[in-house]
Amino acid sequence: MGFRFQKRIKLGGGFGLNLSKSGISPSLRTKMGTFSKSGYSVKTGISGLRYQNSGCTVLIAFTGIITFLIFTIKQL
Repeated sequence: MGFRFQKRIKLGGGFGLNLSKSGISPSLRTKMGTFSKSGYSVKTGISGLRYQNSGCTVLIAFTGIITFLIFTIKQL
């Protein structure tokens, strides 16, 4: 059994950066689910159960740009 490391840095407004052993990735959390580098996941309302789909390039680019802009604004 291996160990897994993951940490989320909140940037505000649902935006955040996920840190893990494999690197850093931006994500956007909403009331319905989460958009991230690996695609999106939707909450089902059942604890511990979610639907996940991968491969949405447009959302990845959009999330990355928005995360970068928010991070840049916070530095000012």
